[in-house]
Amino acid sequence: MEKAIEIAGLWKKFRLYRDKAVTLKERLLFFKSRHRWEDFWALQDISLVIEKGLTVGLIGRNGSGKSTLLKLMSRILYPNRGTVTVNGRISSLLELGAGIHPDFTGRENIYLNASIFQMGRREVEQKMQDIIDFAELADFIDSPVRNYSTGMFMRLGFAVATSVDPEILLVDEVLAVGDTAFQKKCLDRMTEFKKRGKTIIIVSHSLEQVEKMCDTAVWLNQGRIQSMGEAGKVIGEYRKSLG
Repeated sequence: MEKAIEIAGLWKKFRLYRDKAVTLKERLLFFKSRHRWEDFWALQDISLVIEKGLTVGLIGRNGSGKSTLLKLMSRILYPNRGTVTVNGRISSLLELGAGIHPDFTGRENIYLNASIFQMGRREVEQKMQDIIDFAELADFIDSPVRNYSTGMFMRLGFAVATSVDPEILLVDEVLAVGDTAFQKKCLDRMTEFKKRGKTIIIVSHSLEQVEKMCDTAVWLNQGRIQSMGEAGKVIGEYRKSLG
C-alpha cells in the first residue's frame, strides 16, 4: 500500500528552564552556574509508517509524546534528528482555538483558518454556508469569537479543518470538548472520511473511542514506541500496564 506518513529515526527535545532566582541570596549562589536549563527528550528514535486509508490512534499517559508527534507530522514543530515525510494534503485540529483570532468574527476566522490550510477565497466562499451549518453557528457567525463558548470554539475549528477535504486528518483530544450531540456529529464525519479512504491519526485518552474507530494503535511510553499494531491488541497491552 501507499505511504501517507513515514517517520524515520525521529528525535525531538525541548529545553526546560529552571526557575529564575528571585532573591539576592539565590542570585549569589547561582551566579557561576552556566546552565539554568535541562534538555528533555520528548521523543526518542521514533520510526513509523502509516499507510494511506488507515485510521491510527496514538495512546499513552500524559507526557508520553503523543501531541508532540502530531505537531511534527503537521510541521508545526521540526525534529532535532530524523525525518517526517508526508504524502498528501494535511489538515489538523491540534489545539482548541489554534489559528483563531478572538477579535475577529466567526466568518472572518473561517477565511483566516482556511488560508492556513491553503484554501483559496473562492473555495472558501463555496463552502462557507456548509461550514456555518455544520458548526451550528448561524446566529453567532458575525459576532467576535471572544464571545464564543469553549464548545463554539471547537465546533468552528472542527468545521473548518474538515471542510478542506484533506487526504490526512490529524485530531488531538478536541472531541473531548462540547456536547454529546456534536461529538457524535464529529465522529460521524470522521467515519465518513474513513469510508472515503482518508488517513486519520487521532490522539485520545478514550480507549473505547480508539478501539472503535482505529485500525491500528501506537502506544507511546516516555517518548518511545512501546507497542504498535492491531488496535484491540495494543489497547489490551496498555490497559494491563495501567493495572
